[in-house]
Amino acid sequence: MFRRDGVVNRDMCAQHFSDSTAVRWSASILRGSDMRLATRCARAAAFVLAVALSGAAVLTAEAGMDFRLTSGAFAPGGAIPSRYTCEGANVSPPLHWSGAPAGTRSFVFILDDPDAPDPAAPRMTWVHWVLYNIPAATDHLPEAVGSSRLPAGTLEGTNDFRTSHYGGPCPPIGRHRYFHKLYALDTELPNLGHPDKSEVLKAMKGHVLAETELVGTYRKGQ
Repeated sequence: MFRRDGVVNRDMCAQHFSDSTAVRWSASILRGSDMRLATRCARAAAFVLAVALSGAAVLTAEAGMDFRLTSGAFAPGGAIPSRYTCEGANVSPPLHWSGAPAGTRSFVFILDDPDAPDPAAPRMTWVHWVLYNIPAATDHLPEAVGSSRLPAGTLEGTNDFRTSHYGGPCPPIGRHRYFHKLYALDTELPNLGHPDKSEVLKAMKGHVLAETELVGTYRKGQ
C-alpha cells in the first residue's frame, strides 16, 4: 500500500504513519510486504532527517562565515607592535569585529599563546586574557581597555599570570604566535567568578554560534 509504480511513495508513508498510534505499531503485528515497506518508509524518513540536519549545519556554518575579528594595530599574521607587549606599555591592542550571527546573546574573548615556552619545542598554551559576557551589542574593544573601561556587563577571567587583566606578549625565546579568539554565544554565561580558560570553555560548550580569530606574532627585541 506504500508502493506506487514500483517505488516507495513518501506521501503515502507520511499519511500512513502520521498517526501517533500507527507509529507505535510493533513488529509483531506487521507482516510480509507491509513490514518490508514500513521498514523502507522508516529508512526514507531517516534519510530526509539526515539531509535536513546536514542542511542546518551548513546554514549555521554559513552564518558564521562573515564573522571577522581585526585590529588597527597589526595585520592578520603580522607582528604585534612592542607597545602591546611586556617590552612596551603592555596595554591591550584595539580590536574590532563584525558579522556576528543572528541570535548572538554575548561574546567570549580569549587570548593565548600555544608556543610556550619555545616555539621549537612548545610544552603548553599560555593564556594572556579571558573575557566573557561581553554584551551582544558590542563590536569593539578600544586600545588599553582596563577593567573600568570594559563594556558594561563584561566579566573577567584569570590568565596564566594569575591576574584578571590583559597580559601582553613576553616570549622568553623565539617568535611566538598569539591567538585572539572571539566566540559568539547564544546565551549569557552565569557569573563564574574569575574562571580560568578551561572553566569558561566548559561553561560555553554547546552555546557557540560562531567563532573567529586573529593571529599576531611577537619576538623580543623585534
